[in-house]
Amino acid sequence: MEKLVVCLYKRPNALCRLICFPWAAGGTSQLAQWGKLFSSSIEVSSLRLPGRESRSREPFAKDMETVVNEITSVLLKELQEKPFAFFGHSFGSYISFAVALHLKEKYGLEPIHLFVSGAHAPNSEAFPLIKSIPIRDAKDEDVLKYIQILGGTPPELLQNEDVKKHLILTFREDLRVLQTFSFEKSERKIPLSCDVTCFDGSEDKPHDLEAWNELTSGDTSFYKIPGGHFYLLEPSNEIFLTKHITKCIENAGL
Repeated sequence: MEKLVVCLYKRPNALCRLICFPWAAGGTSQLAQWGKLFSSSIEVSSLRLPGRESRSREPFAKDMETVVNEITSVLLKELQEKPFAFFGHSFGSYISFAVALHLKEKYGLEPIHLFVSGAHAPNSEAFPLIKSIPIRDAKDEDVLKYIQILGGTPPELLQNEDVKKHLILTFREDLRVLQTFSFEKSERKIPLSCDVTCFDGSEDKPHDLEAWNELTSGDTSFYKIPGGHFYLLEPSNEIFLTKHITKCIENAGL
């Protein structure tokens, strides 16, 4: 459990668990800290995928199915005990959706709310373009340039050659995992019934969010927040997100 799940502020009496899914090449440091911003009714955990932090000696996951299976097998017992919600940013949004889908299909379990951020809907016309990115053939300097454009990585970290190499490798591997994910919505079947909230940075490249509407029979809402792709690292935006997420979870009538 501790290998995959990082919970810095344990709240055994919380009414709900919020599971956070980090971005490509991301670790647990930022989202695990959200625990201190929430009330005692919500316990926050962040997930650590293989190949990073204390799992840096483990091989990277080979595909999305492997990632989903590990998360589900480790968290299943806890998710059956009390209500839970998911928050994912960018790459993490797709993993959170894939896990939610798997839980619903195989165990009849569903988050009370799915919060996605900085990501196209997986059933949108924009999503397949991600699969066509030639990540295998891309040069290290091109991958690094893309990471720098996205932001979110302190420039001083990139001064360290080993850190920079590992960041590029992890980003490549995460994108490769994402490219193994495919989702085709059945004409008749709406996969989820939970409410979905979509967040996006106002200065980020636009994401196709509207299609998230088609993935749930619950309510869908959309918020543009000041900033770029990593708008959520700004303290004022972090406060907005945690307050809004709290309100949504409390309104779920636990």
